[in-house]
Amino acid sequence: MKRSEILLMVLQVPVDLLFLLLAAVSAYSIRFFAPIVEWKPILFSISLQEFINISVVFSIVWLIVFSINGLYKVDQNKKLADDFKKIMISSTVGLGLVATYMLFFQATFDSRFLILFSYIFAIIFVSFGHMIDRLIKALMYRANIGLRRVVIIGQDSIAQIIIDSLTSRKELGYAVVGTFKTFSLNTAKQLDKLNIDEIIFTDPRAREQETLLAINYATQQHKVFKYSADLFATYSSLSSIQPLAGIPIVEIKKTSLGAWGRVAKRLFDLIVSSLVLIIFSPIFLLLSIVIILETGRPVIYKNERVGIRGKLFFVYKFRSMFQKDSTGKQFGSSGASALKKELELIKKHNTKSGPIYKIGNDPRITTFGKFLRRLSLDELPQFVNVFKGQMSVVGPRPHQPREVQQYEHKYKQIFNLKPGITGLAQISGRSDLSFEDEMKLDIFYTERWSLLLDLIICIKTPFVIFKKRKAL
Repeated sequence: MKRSEILLMVLQVPVDLLFLLLAAVSAYSIRFFAPIVEWKPILFSISLQEFINISVVFSIVWLIVFSINGLYKVDQNKKLADDFKKIMISSTVGLGLVATYMLFFQATFDSRFLILFSYIFAIIFVSFGHMIDRLIKALMYRANIGLRRVVIIGQDSIAQIIIDSLTSRKELGYAVVGTFKTFSLNTAKQLDKLNIDEIIFTDPRAREQETLLAINYATQQHKVFKYSADLFATYSSLSSIQPLAGIPIVEIKKTSLGAWGRVAKRLFDLIVSSLVLIIFSPIFLLLSIVIILETGRPVIYKNERVGIRGKLFFVYKFRSMFQKDSTGKQFGSSGASALKKELELIKKHNTKSGPIYKIGNDPRITTFGKFLRRLSLDELPQFVNVFKGQMSVVGPRPHQPREVQQYEHKYKQIFNLKPGITGLAQISGRSDLSFEDEMKLDIFYTERWSLLLDLIICIKTPFVIFKKRKAL
């Protein structure tokens, strides 16, 4: 999903809130219009400020009803008529909630006029807001901003219908950058040059091997894969069907983390990382002083890791090794020598099988470094990575590029989410898990993410940290 889509989706909520409050103010103002007052004298004494305060509460409830009814669900092909329908139904439900409130709390002021016109104006104003939102999107798409770059693969009439529709209707938000009759390894090489966002596979006559090859490519390259519902099988339990140009299209979802889920997870990361960095700043300072006194600078060790969609970034840690044994570009020629030493230690003292290594009784770790690692205090600077958006508080374990090269094609699902400081694998055995078990847990988390699961993992993490485990 494009960032521009997520931004407009998020902005729609406060805009709707603003229009709901505007509807309430408009209803209140009309109630004091001279002809209305002559027709029906004002019997209540509620002030505009008091009415706005009440309206704020009901507007928030109204927004919740909008959300439950799917008004804020991101759907590239959702029609404006669908929005109007949901606004009408949700507003009616909201009106019912207001009526229920009046019934149970026996409101004493004559508010039926205010409620009725607030309801009418809410429908009009919120609908107008969604029209503006669509107009902005249309203007962006016509200016080639935020378009999803897509290739169509197929040689049937469905492929041509989709191509014609997406090409002629830019307001749908797609740019067709390539068309192919079939998918092959040669096709994959050509797609690498097109910088695409999505692949749409349409031909129902395609062989299953060809379809699976296309799905495998899309997964490896972290692209959205969609296929015609006429195809013979559904390839993912997370699949969802949506119409595109009037054709039922199935999208294979790589994770249960949807658009609003990403927003919620990012807000959670920002709040938690900000609190940790502020509250634990004295501990950061104290640990830094001890590291400097023991082995000098640098205090922070930067280690290259693989993040979401295979992007490389430097993870921050408190340095727990001697300077001469610290690997990485940060340490220049000394880092290159340290890497050779590390490879030798892996051959002799690796306690894990598979791509991921763990050196038993690692002689490179300092005395204070052992303490840091025992309590995972060396990982505290990773909250800077979280704040910067490179990592998440909860997610799959981040691995080094040389490790990822050995398993990337087999366990590519884990790169659909940001790596985490803690995660399902981390609380289920920390570094004592086998590689296969760790991957299974990370894939399960990726496919079954929920905010509740994140909270449970965060709550369990401190207990796991202080639990005794094998020697470092």
